[in-house]
Amino acid sequence: MSVLSSPHFHDEAKAFAFLESIVWADGVVCPHCGVIGSRVYDLAGVRSKPSVKNPEGVVRHGLKKCGECRKQFTVKVGTVFEHARMPLHKMLQAVHLMVSSKKGISSHQLARVLEVQYKSAWFLAHRIREAMRSGDLTPFGSNGGAVEVDETYFGQKRDVPHNRGGGHAHKFGVLALVDRESGTMRTFTFDRFRAETVHPIVLANISREARLMTDEAKMYKKIGREFAEHGTTLHGARQYVDLKDRTIHTNTVEGAFSIFKRGMKGVYQHCGEQHLHRYLAEFEFRYNNRIANGIDDRQRSRNAVAGIVGKRLTYKTPDIEA
Repeated sequence: MSVLSSPHFHDEAKAFAFLESIVWADGVVCPHCGVIGSRVYDLAGVRSKPSVKNPEGVVRHGLKKCGECRKQFTVKVGTVFEHARMPLHKMLQAVHLMVSSKKGISSHQLARVLEVQYKSAWFLAHRIREAMRSGDLTPFGSNGGAVEVDETYFGQKRDVPHNRGGGHAHKFGVLALVDRESGTMRTFTFDRFRAETVHPIVLANISREARLMTDEAKMYKKIGREFAEHGTTLHGARQYVDLKDRTIHTNTVEGAFSIFKRGMKGVYQHCGEQHLHRYLAEFEFRYNNRIANGIDDRQRSRNAVAGIVGKRLTYKTPDIEA
């Protein structure tokens, strides 16, 4: 037996029941009229229209009808899984594979495991990444804890020549904030490492009572005065922990970056700039829902599924945020 032996990974009816237990934990909600706990009827035995492949049609599992607006729906309506042609049990398998792979799983590998076309696996992976985006706005460091801030660069921007004389203008820029107390991270993209782009992000996501931890970059010197304390380490001098106060360092965020870079370079290998925010959401989700925070693979999978509600992503415009 294994985790993937669970019934909802192989039976379509069980898959719908599993999804309903998460999305409708507090009762069925009609996605059309928004009524909660109203008269809802189960439509059993309903089949889709006949086709060459399925002359008798396919059983529509989980189909319900609202007694108020009289419209039909399933638990997938109003989620990133809406209008997905792939069986739900396979999509749940994909969710588990993505959340349990520390550095991610490529769309080619996903296509082979699920036995679907590459394009279907690629789009499904982006649907799941969209579900992983949390949108949490609670400031880090509200209790006076330490918050680490650092930036990194990777990849190659399209139509931007490589700067052989140094600099990062040709690379993607990523800013990360790690709250040591909660063990969670937030990531952001930026075009240029300038005060007008970085300072608003830091001020909007970190409480003024926090202890700000950065490296010696001049960018953080001014913004550091806005917080209760600003600790710096001199990475240029190979100093990664302050010898007088060993709580002053950015090793936590550096470790998070190492996982992100290994996954992007070793697994995904290439990322279009328009999709970067979703790849960041994937690594951020796994980091925030890791074993160190008391969340195992099963619960991490349930947390990812819970994030599918109220989000949509269409194949024609996968670069547009839902």
